[in-house]
Amino acid sequence: MPGGYWTRVGLTVWDVTTVAAAVLAIIHVGLAAAWVGGMAYSLFVVQPKLKKYFGADQDGRETLTAVIASGNRWKVIGLIVVIALTGGGLLLINHDNWQLHAVKGLLLLIATGIFWYVSWRHWPQRVFATTAELPKLQARLITLATTMLGLAGIAFALGVLAVHL
Repeated sequence: MPGGYWTRVGLTVWDVTTVAAAVLAIIHVGLAAAWVGGMAYSLFVVQPKLKKYFGADQDGRETLTAVIASGNRWKVIGLIVVIALTGGGLLLINHDNWQLHAVKGLLLLIATGIFWYVSWRHWPQRVFATTAELPKLQARLITLATTMLGLAGIAFALGVLAVHL
């Protein structure tokens, strides 16, 4: 039958594209919100509570921080990959405001670079740090995490802006 499956079920190419865009947008925005929210929660809730709870006990704080962070590296990488792929898919469907989306992509790339540094350079340094080195490394992580949160937050805001232009 001419037109294939979608025509037989009464859908046009426009309908299929609209549904595909909606599904990609839900996945893209949902995962981006989860990433931004997770970073904000860690930075503004978990880290201050760990600091308050453990007080001067740096070793206890580091041990629990390592337990909380353990195994999350590949989950975050998967999250970043899906955000990038769904963003690319959305851009293929709708090229409007591609410049904003290019900036979003650049911000994601920079945030990913920071994440790489934190995962493969900063954490190993922190795991093998002496008690005297920990405060400097903890402060560096706060700076890096705040930067990643800012980049991801700006990218999220640009995505909202792009939809409303």
